[in-house]
Amino acid sequence: MHPSLQTILLSALFTTAHAQQACSSKPETHPPLSWSRCSRSGCRSVQGAVTVDANWLWTTVDGSQNCYTGNRWDTSICSSEKTCSESCCIDGADYAGTYGVTTTGDALSLKFVQQGPYSKNVGSRLYLMKDESRYEMFTLLGNEFTFDVDVSKLGCGLNGALYFVSMDEDGGMKRFPMNKAGAKFGTGYCDSQCPRDVKFINGMANSKDWIPSKSDANAGIGSLGACCREMDIWEANNIASAFTPHPCKNSAYHSCTGDGCGGTYSKNRYSGDCDPDGCDFNSYRLGNTTFYGPGPKFTIDTTRKISVVTQFLKGRDGSLREIKRFYVQNGKVIPNSVSRVRGVPGNSITQGFCNAQKKMFGAHESFNAKGGMKGMSAAVSKPMVLVMSLWDDHNSNMLWLDSTYPTNSRQRGSKRGSCPASSGRPTDVESSAPDSTVVFSNIKFGPIGSTFSRGK
Repeated sequence: MHPSLQTILLSALFTTAHAQQACSSKPETHPPLSWSRCSRSGCRSVQGAVTVDANWLWTTVDGSQNCYTGNRWDTSICSSEKTCSESCCIDGADYAGTYGVTTTGDALSLKFVQQGPYSKNVGSRLYLMKDESRYEMFTLLGNEFTFDVDVSKLGCGLNGALYFVSMDEDGGMKRFPMNKAGAKFGTGYCDSQCPRDVKFINGMANSKDWIPSKSDANAGIGSLGACCREMDIWEANNIASAFTPHPCKNSAYHSCTGDGCGGTYSKNRYSGDCDPDGCDFNSYRLGNTTFYGPGPKFTIDTTRKISVVTQFLKGRDGSLREIKRFYVQNGKVIPNSVSRVRGVPGNSITQGFCNAQKKMFGAHESFNAKGGMKGMSAAVSKPMVLVMSLWDDHNSNMLWLDSTYPTNSRQRGSKRGSCPASSGRPTDVESSAPDSTVVFSNIKFGPIGSTFSRGK
């Protein structure tokens, strides 16, 4: 997955690049967000907060001159990666006014397009915080994660995503001494696409060999990418949804160089050591076209709030055996849909399911080559960071989630949702659906069966 999320700037004074130092002109105040830690005896409320990814924050030299404007670095300031990192700083965020991000109790609302006083912001990516300087960390193996979501205002071409990645708890400050901003300012992002649009990687500006995007007014790619294992709990709009594990050969956060990164941003998608495709469970793609969608004819009605439960079940050897999904809607527990594709059995993700799905769909064997379920077991047995985002897709118009992709394919598994092949173009979505919003709420985490009734 993953976004080339953007902010389109209208003022020369502000930008969305992120530096590895914090400015003093505007404090960073994290919006509060409560969630629940559960045990077999019940759940207790935890007072947390969220921080926006540093790629969205304004970067200046002492609040006066931009280090990055539009989709280009200012080479008079950023003559080298080291000089750029030392010269530039990031300011705190105006979450509601600039980014369209608000919280109320246990609910986080992300608005797609927000017209602020100085800029028009598109999309956002947020992390759950433990305290002012550390991300909240979740060890998923042997546990379950539950949340409520409202996707009723998300149409074709949009993705309201909730997922986990193997980021550093402190945002990379300890690992990379050049990073003086840390988790407080949303630094240290990585995922299985090894994204090269992250503007600072390893505490240094990713300005070397920077190529501005031809379609995204504020994005580009540098020579470095930021890689780590990724567990997509939820990628969805009101038409289609998927949950997907993405293993990597390397178990921790690590960087890569150029097209050797693989993923969305490289010429060879599979040249890196992370699996960009993953092993996805998409009910529509697996033949059940009436399980998920808007209205009462669907088993899961996306015009109403949905509770999503994901369990990470251990095998006899203590490693990850199965990723199991339930839904709760209108007080009813609903098991995940069963695959209707002959030769691809089940309603959960297991190694056997992934083997069968890849074979039947004629897919690249990247999942197993990069570690398979064993590799994901190594990821979910260690603490991971929770990410919540809303984005549109400048690479493939989100067709991989909600339409036929590739658009001219007749291969089994190419139909992923009912959106037209012409849908999802960012220019269209941003102009026609700027008020699109996703709301994540009622987050719960604990042992199997502790976060919802009849969960075992």
